[in-house]
Amino acid sequence: MHFRSVVAAGALLLNSLAGSAWAQAPQTPSSPATATTDGGPVIDIAGHEVPLVRGGLYDRFRSNPPLSVIQSEAPDIDLSWFKTLKKTKQDIGFESHSPNFYYKNSRVTVVFTADLDRLRELMPPKVLAEVQPLQVWPGRGLIAITAYAYEYCDNDSYNEVAVSIVTSKLGGANWGPFSLLAQSMSKDLSGYVLKLPVNTELARVRGVVGYNLPKWLTPINLKDGAKSLTFEIVDAKTGKPDVVLEARKLEGLSHEVEMVTNRFTNLDQAGRLTRGHSVSRQLSHASSTASGAVKLTLQDGGSLSTFIQSLKLGRMMRYEYVPEFQGALYAPELVKAGSGQD
Repeated sequence: MHFRSVVAAGALLLNSLAGSAWAQAPQTPSSPATATTDGGPVIDIAGHEVPLVRGGLYDRFRSNPPLSVIQSEAPDIDLSWFKTLKKTKQDIGFESHSPNFYYKNSRVTVVFTADLDRLRELMPPKVLAEVQPLQVWPGRGLIAITAYAYEYCDNDSYNEVAVSIVTSKLGGANWGPFSLLAQSMSKDLSGYVLKLPVNTELARVRGVVGYNLPKWLTPINLKDGAKSLTFEIVDAKTGKPDVVLEARKLEGLSHEVEMVTNRFTNLDQAGRLTRGHSVSRQLSHASSTASGAVKLTLQDGGSLSTFIQSLKLGRMMRYEYVPEFQGALYAPELVKAGSGQD
């Protein structure tokens, strides 16, 4: 196989998941709540005051809604896969139920080459000892930028954008493009999440406390045009546009269901090594290697733009357009250093 084909086939994408607030008449919440100035409830999650959508799924069910409720409120959604999964109550810094379900969502992902030394520099030593950035050719690794629109999930609707390093598997060898090809063929992908801006406080707190993810709160505006999707990330410090990702709506969508597992290794609040994973059920999807399919605009002085510029992005290797997927995000687990678990 030609080397470029190996990279293009292997440069599949890294995810992190979520969904929407199809509000109905509110029921009694499972934990005490106060009220916001606009009438919505505010609850305590691990010492954080978190405003909720009144009558949303999280307000009523705290990450454990009966599937019968989902079926009643969104009868067009296929719940057959979720019926095969079992939730368990877990303490992840607060009481939650794992996995978290994402019933109706879309995403776009673009994979670029990036400076390998810079990627290694950004990973904590404990993590770097277990997983490493995959090298696609000398001095170059891979960065995946994924923008999500979560329309309907256990913790209501929100948008987020992940910037992630494509890495070797936990405990696995790093054979560069060959490891990349193996991950791609098995649809079992690994990464380290560098940045994850999100536009609701509920998603931020749950992500930071429960899943050890680098989330912060900022507006993320989505424009759904006739031919493209545009995600605009606002700089939380200045209130000005920061990063803009415009992605073409590809034709020739495949409706063959694909199951993809995404694994991430990081450190918890106590500095302990953890691993998390999600499973995506991709219902509609297409991909392209044409550089014109995506336009990434970085603003001078923008916080996230400046960070992305430091990665020295190069060639766009692959773009994925997934207008319909479902997901299950599992609670992270502690990993013993050098254990080779995966």
